[in-house]
Amino acid sequence: MDNTKLKSRLATKAQTLQEVPAEREPASLVPAQSGYAALNSSTLDLIRENLKEQPLTYQMFDVVKSPSGGSTVFTVPGLSGDEAEKELTGIILDYTTPRAYWDTSDPVEGTPPTCLSHNSLVSEDGKACAHCPFNDYGSKDGETGAKACKESVLLFLLRPGNVLPLLVRVPVTSKGLFLKYAARLTSSLTPLNGVVTRITLQKATSRGGKPYALFHFEAVNALSSEEAASAKTFARQLMEAVKASEVMPKLETAG
Repeated sequence: MDNTKLKSRLATKAQTLQEVPAEREPASLVPAQSGYAALNSSTLDLIRENLKEQPLTYQMFDVVKSPSGGSTVFTVPGLSGDEAEKELTGIILDYTTPRAYWDTSDPVEGTPPTCLSHNSLVSEDGKACAHCPFNDYGSKDGETGAKACKESVLLFLLRPGNVLPLLVRVPVTSKGLFLKYAARLTSSLTPLNGVVTRITLQKATSRGGKPYALFHFEAVNALSSEEAASAKTFARQLMEAVKASEVMPKLETAG
């Protein structure tokens, strides 16, 4: 074979090999850029100073409820009034799984419940929720299959630029979705408060034809090891301060 043609073919092949794209690394969470001033070690001191040693009660946190009518927009309290947001992003410091029962099907907004549990396992008066007749499907009205005792998940969502977390109320229709998200993080040995979570809403329709919103949870960033440790410490200290206020029964009200 002519040496000139051979050199030409080898050069062309070498150029082709150089143009082959490198194999991509497996997708992974990108480390979050620090924007969480609350993770500073002096944050709780600042909170105590501003509150003049008053107890850190649930009533001091802003609450985001599940939107009605299948809306996929959150209503978030702000300094200038309520603000509409398509998504909520932050660190889920902790969560509780409360449930509450009212002895009327249409309680007046703000009415304390007849019975309350903070963990969906045992009521405040020491009764097992699993054995309660109001925990049975269909106990609400006998038609929809809903329970008379209202379940939910309450997330303590710390957002960038904020010191106090936002309380996000996840309805029972999305409780399983959140617990599955938490289980997936657990499967990968990732703490819930070790990632930045994005929460969005997806429109759905019940078997009765009524629209409602389903919560969707997605881990979008991983905290650095230092931030993850700080988030864990801050979450523990914050929850201890809240529980020490001993006003948890006031959290669950109709509305």
